[in-house]
Amino acid sequence: MLLVCLFLVSLPAVTPRIYSSDEIQYFAYLRSLWFDRDLSFENEYRYFYDRGIGASQGFHETFLERQTETGRRINFGTIGCAILWTPFYAVGHAIARASLSENGAAPDGYSTPYLAAVAYGSAVYGFAAIVLSILSTRRLGLDAFIPALAIWFGTPLLFYMYLAPPFSHACSAFGVALFIYIWLRVREDWSAGGLAALGAAAALMAMIREQDAFFAIAAALDFGLAWTLGFGLWASGRDSAPSQRLKPKAQSLIAAFLAFAVTYAPQAIAYMVLNGHIGPHSSVGRKMTWTAPHAAEVLFSPEHGFFFWTPLAAVALAGLFLRRQRVFALLLIMVVLQVYVAGSVESWTVAGAFGQRRFIALTAILIVGLSALWHSARSRAARSVLAIVLALGVYWNVALTAEFAVGLMDRQKLEPRSNAYHAFVTLPRQMPGLAYRYLFDRSSFYKPR
Repeated sequence: MLLVCLFLVSLPAVTPRIYSSDEIQYFAYLRSLWFDRDLSFENEYRYFYDRGIGASQGFHETFLERQTETGRRINFGTIGCAILWTPFYAVGHAIARASLSENGAAPDGYSTPYLAAVAYGSAVYGFAAIVLSILSTRRLGLDAFIPALAIWFGTPLLFYMYLAPPFSHACSAFGVALFIYIWLRVREDWSAGGLAALGAAAALMAMIREQDAFFAIAAALDFGLAWTLGFGLWASGRDSAPSQRLKPKAQSLIAAFLAFAVTYAPQAIAYMVLNGHIGPHSSVGRKMTWTAPHAAEVLFSPEHGFFFWTPLAAVALAGLFLRRQRVFALLLIMVVLQVYVAGSVESWTVAGAFGQRRFIALTAILIVGLSALWHSARSRAARSVLAIVLALGVYWNVALTAEFAVGLMDRQKLEPRSNAYHAFVTLPRQMPGLAYRYLFDRSSFYKPR
């Protein structure tokens, strides 16, 4: 209940606006399907470009000149966020129609109620990721309340829940947290119904962000080990003949594949309409080098590394090594796979974005790891030291968020010394004024400098 109250109190901090090409692409899916009943994004892209919102370098050439193999405008996003946002968008549509005669909020899919619906929807899914992560951690016998608060406010999830919610990352954190929660429940007996739910959750992950499908590899490995070694698998049928024991396994696998296929169908159809094949635009493949040459840099680069942007993540992941159960090893494999795929992207720096945003998908795992570390700190002294580390990690993330918002940092290159100086010397003096502007004059942050 305390967690819910904290989230409700934080809702005024959500910023209902769209300002980047990535946000436009995810939003375009929803607006096009809702109003135009198609996947032609020409009018959506034109709307944001004409109003100076799609103003990034190359936006016009990429999205208003180039075409896919089927003659449509390119969209590098996926349909999953649009599906998750739909209930909120419906509320926004109802508000826009009801308020048309009062304040001119046009029911056109672009006005403030629609943008607010998407923004608040992402915030809700980000919070749901926190809740699901706590539930997953409790299934592992750990208390997660304090670690969950630290990860919520001490990682880039904070930025993408409140300052830039129309990105896919808050939804991504939810999709992965849901998958991990279902996996932890299903692995107790690997029932057909459980595997069907897991297959559907895997499809949802892939529909939100394609890279998130890599999380399913570790769960598949877990199932393979259970099948091969017999741990916890269909104990009631263990004494029956081998042919009889194989039957429920086959049924469960079929259920998982069918659930995945049915759930993934909207994305497959969207790919066929847009690109003429099931898969992203052909140019995406050219951005990938599958030997992961940037795997070390994506973690340890002083300018763009995950651990420099989010030192709390390094602390949390260390906690996974403290537990000897197989499930913690599998969670580490999930982390390694995300490092692998992020290190395979040529645009690994995500320059211009806040933090290593692709790792927000690890939110649930970070909470589990930090909970394990918190559990291991049994003495009062150890807890006090860890609490100080968590407070510093949260402050660092909040300070970088403020620096990013007010332009104190170079958005293309993080300079550790300069940003540390601003965080610990400049920002404390400016924080009261920044807080006032954020609460009562938020638009001043977005005016051209």
